[in-house]
Amino acid sequence: MVAEMQLAIRIGCVCLAWGTLSLSQERSAMDYSDRFNQQLTRYTACRTSAPLRIDGRLDEPDWRRAPKSGPFVDIVTGKPAWFDTRVSILWDDQHLYFGFQAEETDVWATLTERDSKIYRDNDLEVFIAGRDAYYEFEINALNTIYEVFWIWQDMYYPGSPYNVPEWQTAGRKVLPLSGVGGHVHPRGTRNGFLDWDFPGLRHAVHVDGTLNQRDDRDRGWSAELAFPWAGLKWLADGRSLPPRDGDVWRIDCSRFQHIGPKGGRLKRAAGWTWNRHGHYDSHIPETFTYVTFSTATP
Repeated sequence: MVAEMQLAIRIGCVCLAWGTLSLSQERSAMDYSDRFNQQLTRYTACRTSAPLRIDGRLDEPDWRRAPKSGPFVDIVTGKPAWFDTRVSILWDDQHLYFGFQAEETDVWATLTERDSKIYRDNDLEVFIAGRDAYYEFEINALNTIYEVFWIWQDMYYPGSPYNVPEWQTAGRKVLPLSGVGGHVHPRGTRNGFLDWDFPGLRHAVHVDGTLNQRDDRDRGWSAELAFPWAGLKWLADGRSLPPRDGDVWRIDCSRFQHIGPKGGRLKRAAGWTWNRHGHYDSHIPETFTYVTFSTATP
């Protein structure tokens, strides 16, 4: 989430040190895991037994049997959240699927335009990381989405897989980011491509209650997402797509909540994540959950 950033979007004017990093220098700066000494969650994503219908309801047998995450916790402290939030992950030869269940007594959303700043509403989020880039996805209860593809600036050197026309910044809608909420990542700045759309993405939301009606009590909402494997080619780092049995990816799921436990608007949204990050910053791949893919069905 980038709600705390005081950064202007710059169109085609990101300055990059093209060709100034040697390959050995770049590789030596890769791993910052020792800076974020969290106990990270591990999850096994099962293979579906039948095609999934993307309608947001999560009522198919595979979703009912799929392993659920533990309840999300405060992004900074790891303490319990006041609403229960859980996610399940499934996959097949074509797609990577996410199913979220979010407890909520007053389900509301305001933003309807794609790539609006969805983090200004209550939202659910997915981050999928490769070694040198990651993808961010957000959705609100109106099924409006926001997505960004992030590439670390140290990856712009001759021979890099990202030093290609698709990821040149000229004429693009690009947001440079060093951190969120006062935290600065030790790797430095990354470029966020705000105009990149995940090819073939499908998403749906179901509200268990009445959306935007403040005088009743809702039960919550759910979101169902389907990401085609082909769109993850930039994050595969040589791994098979779809994955092989036992392959491990780094994935984080989160929720940002603007309404407090007593119903008042919070000055800063509460962040709840699968793993504690230790900072009010969703953009720390070293804190993402280890997801192992299994060919077993739920």
